Amino acid sequence: MEKNEMRLQKYLAECGIASRRKAEEYIKEGKVQVNGEIVIELGKKVDPQKDIIYFNDKKVTMQNEKIYILLNKPIGYVTTAKDQFNRKTVLDLVKGINKRVVPVGRLDMYTSGALILTNDGDFTYKVTHPSHEITKTYIATLKGTITDEEINILRNGIEIENYVTRPAKVRILKIDIENNISRIEITIHEGKNRQVRKMCEAIGRNVMALHRSKIGDINVKDLKIGEWRYLNQTEINKITIK
Repeated sequence: MEKNEMRLQKYLAECGIASRRKAEEYIKEGKVQVNGEIVIELGKKVDPQKDIIYFNDKKVTMQNEKIYILLNKPIGYVTTAKDQFNRKTVLDLVKGINKRVVPVGRLDMYTSGALILTNDGDFTYKVTHPSHEITKTYIATLKGTITDEEINILRNGIEIENYVTRPAKVRILKIDIENNISRIEITIHEGKNRQVRKMCEAIGRNVMALHRSKIGDINVKDLKIGEWRYLNQTEINKITIK
């Protein structure tokens, strides 16, 4: 590989178009052009100093200033840059940003809490790829009184959709006998689609509410729902320097 060359999906991520995984999807869908030709192979390498890259017919350029935003996502917003059904997206909550940013990972529409948005593709990769083992901590409110046996099942791994989850940290925060609910904290580092909901459903517990309180050591305890702030350098370093 030449000195300035990099894989096309990495370049798209570095430009803040999407995560590397999502960029790979865009390439396969024929949405990316290099020097006037549509590219669909994932092994394509580009030289940002020589090649001209377009995504959805718009020229893609590297963004030098990196932006890292922490949002306390409300329920009712989808975690995407643009929604095909015209639903409210998390980008509607982040105003006054003159750089393109994308969500790091996803929270489903009915889950609130910590969500990072950035234009740094490498940062996104480190947060979302399981190999980097960045934990995500959730507070789940469940119907009924959860048992110690069920907690141990969640801790040790449980099968969801032909997949056994890796060991998780789980603790009981509250059991409300009068209202017939339990509140637990679950910490994972895999991040499969709707994983925490599916884990709870697999032990027969209906999730009444779900909130992501932390990504790694970065938490939203000082942010009201719907508010956002920039990450400080210490928080950024905890992700990038590992």
